[in-house]
Amino acid sequence: MSELDEQLEKLKEENQELREKERMYQLVSKSAVGAFMYCSFVNRRVCTLGQWEDFFDFEVREMNDIFKLLESVDESSVSGLRNILFLEAHGKESATTECLLKGHRIWVQFCVKVYYADGGQPTDKIIYINNITKYRSQNEELAYMAYYDSMTGLYNRNYFVRLLSEFVRKALEYNQIISIMIIDIDDFKNINDGQGIMIGDELVQQFGCFIKELCKNNIIACHLHSDVYCIAIHDPNKKACVEVIHNAIQKRLKEPFKLSSGKEISITVSIGVAEYPDAATSALELINCAEIAVFKGKSLGKDIIHYFDVSVMEDFMGTIELEDKLKKAIANQNFILYYQPQYYSGSKKLRGVEALIRWQDEDSHFIQPSVFIPAAEKNGAIIPIGKWVVEQSIKQYAIWRRQFGFPFIMSINISALQYKKDDFVDSVVGNLRKYGVSPNEIELEITESVLIEDFDAVYEKIKILKDCGIRISLDDFGTGFSSLAYLTRLPIDTLKIDKTFIDTVLTDSSTRVITESIVNMVKALKFESIAEGVEKEEQYQYLKEIGCDIIQGYLFSKPLSPMQMEGILQEGKV
Repeated sequence: MSELDEQLEKLKEENQELREKERMYQLVSKSAVGAFMYCSFVNRRVCTLGQWEDFFDFEVREMNDIFKLLESVDESSVSGLRNILFLEAHGKESATTECLLKGHRIWVQFCVKVYYADGGQPTDKIIYINNITKYRSQNEELAYMAYYDSMTGLYNRNYFVRLLSEFVRKALEYNQIISIMIIDIDDFKNINDGQGIMIGDELVQQFGCFIKELCKNNIIACHLHSDVYCIAIHDPNKKACVEVIHNAIQKRLKEPFKLSSGKEISITVSIGVAEYPDAATSALELINCAEIAVFKGKSLGKDIIHYFDVSVMEDFMGTIELEDKLKKAIANQNFILYYQPQYYSGSKKLRGVEALIRWQDEDSHFIQPSVFIPAAEKNGAIIPIGKWVVEQSIKQYAIWRRQFGFPFIMSINISALQYKKDDFVDSVVGNLRKYGVSPNEIELEITESVLIEDFDAVYEKIKILKDCGIRISLDDFGTGFSSLAYLTRLPIDTLKIDKTFIDTVLTDSSTRVITESIVNMVKALKFESIAEGVEKEEQYQYLKEIGCDIIQGYLFSKPLSPMQMEGILQEGKV
């Protein structure tokens, strides 16, 4: 083979290798995710590679076609893209920007890389375009989650606190006022329990959307939790005050919320207000003070606005201190049972006693039941307290029954929360067996509020207790709204006429008519009637005359300690 033939063969091999490399580069560029534009400054050559057609509807044939990229992006992205397309003019090597393509919801990333010769002249430029729409969507979703509440579209709690902290900083710098409003939907638990969580969630969402309409640059709001919202007003010009917001809310709540199911729900709200700097000087403290104000407002009634002040804080701290003491009292069983005798009106013989709890704190001071029982019912402490009362009452009765040898009635108050416990019936019956007490010598007192909350569930438990032989008494009769409706259905033995009737029975003719009607009705239903709170001889004589069966009150005896009660039993006045 001649030298020329060898050179030709070598050129063939090199061309074949170049074709294979060219094919490889083409396949690689087609397989790449994204598009490329290559620019050669040496020979003014330009070409595109990769998935160019997926992004742009124009071809690139010359260097000036690079300007078409600026025309392909949204107006908001033009400036950023222009800054990086011509890096060679500033001697820079690389840069990146993100752009929104015009007429699409597609986000792309432009990456520009410029290569230079040793003398600093640009030789080549590569522009890489990549679809980052999914990445941007994920980032936007994460950003939304970081700042907003998904249910209402309001700020979430964490971001709201950050913004409120900035409000506080500005208010401190310029000696201004910030108002915080905590808005709590009244009786929301009843909506959730009665109509379902989905209904409750939609109501929270709709009310949150309304709250959002009230927001401006100087008014921000968040969904604090559950059915509670928080609004912050930073208003140097005093144009958007608390009263304006409150009036707007009250106006909206005059109309019901129409849910997707077609159901309409009307609500009221309780609002607590705290102001910087009078109430507190930090974001979290302000929110806390407004929460305290709304709690105080709810205790006074619903559908009201209540402002935080020193007395509110003192009341709140007093409640906290009381609850803390109550926990310790439960752990140490620092309770005592007193017993108030009940007498038959005709013979004045002992019918039984009502067990009444007393709490003696660490300083030997007695705390009235009217103070600690509501607190115990609110925080659930009434459950262990109630269990203790039931067992101690039955235990004490068993001791007296063996010691004095004659039966009487031990009457025990039961709270609504106790009746709701699944093990309530078993617990009562278990204590009777434990201490060997006959069921018909124990009487459980229930109040009308127990029945109103869940009549069917309570009725089933009362029926079981009644079938076991335990006596049932309806307490505070006449103070509710539906007492007569229950009387024909409840398996009760005794009805107690509330003290509020007895107090005015001698001076008010309407009260006398009601009291006499109650006594007559009780006789017709073959129940026993007990008048509680009898303090005057004239009251007793009147009640005896109209046929009331049993008298309880200070006229005959105040509540007695176990030792004092034993003195009564020792007399054998039965």
